[in-house]
Amino acid sequence: MKNVKVLSILIVLVLLSVVLISCTEKKPEFTMDTYPKVDGSTVTIPLSEAVAAELTGQSIEAVRPYILHNKTHQAYVNLIEKKADLIFVTSPSKEEQDIAAARDVTLEVIPIVSEAFVFLTHVDNPVDSLTLEQIQKIYTGEIANWSEVGGDDMDIIAYQRPVNSGSQTGFLDLVMKGLTPMEAPIEQVVAEMGMLIDAVANFENEAPALGYSYYYFVTDMWGNEKVKLLKVDGIYPEPDTISQKTYPLTTAYYAVVRSDSPKDSPERQVVQWILSEEGQNLMEASGYVKVE
Repeated sequence: MKNVKVLSILIVLVLLSVVLISCTEKKPEFTMDTYPKVDGSTVTIPLSEAVAAELTGQSIEAVRPYILHNKTHQAYVNLIEKKADLIFVTSPSKEEQDIAAARDVTLEVIPIVSEAFVFLTHVDNPVDSLTLEQIQKIYTGEIANWSEVGGDDMDIIAYQRPVNSGSQTGFLDLVMKGLTPMEAPIEQVVAEMGMLIDAVANFENEAPALGYSYYYFVTDMWGNEKVKLLKVDGIYPEPDTISQKTYPLTTAYYAVVRSDSPKDSPERQVVQWILSEEGQNLMEASGYVKVE
């Protein structure tokens, strides 16, 4: 009887070990020839390089020539047209969703790291915080002077990004929420995210500017000591407030695949590994915020 009990315990332990092994996400291994064709946003280039290096066993410098991101909109188009297998991007715009629907393509949009949409101004601007309502009123033209939000008596230069850029889509979805922003003068529509930050840093006509971007891009990719991030509704964007979603404008970066991608395809293996504990640790080590 005692031997039967011991045997039963051993069987249970073996079964448990099998379950644990099967639940552990095995790291896939690729060469650059077998690695899926990846595209994406500018802001996810470091993420893409880190993942490719880890899963091919090469250095970031070695994989860098193979990581070519064509920016958000073109990345979506390339995925829809099967010119890319996997893209790392911000959320799709309405136009990008319409393009997919017109081609009878269903997109699977999977959050892989947490992110925040942030507003920035010149470091010398006395304003440190804006409410979401104030931001909306600035961009609809109802508030036009910094004195209306606790600053100096100067006109607000409110920069925007082009339609279908990742940050403009985030701005419309997360901030404006159906409100129509005022049409910005052409010189206040900035093509590149980095150029927008520099424009805010080097404001012209002695009028402090306001701009927006994504937290990772401002803090890790395009630092500029002449700009500062603003609190929104009294909450400052930082890793804790982003991961805990106490900062009001939290979002994510996404891995996107076509729904007809096979379940065991290389692109799905990459996504599954990124969502594993090991993958999320790599994301954090690369400067991103782990996804909840």
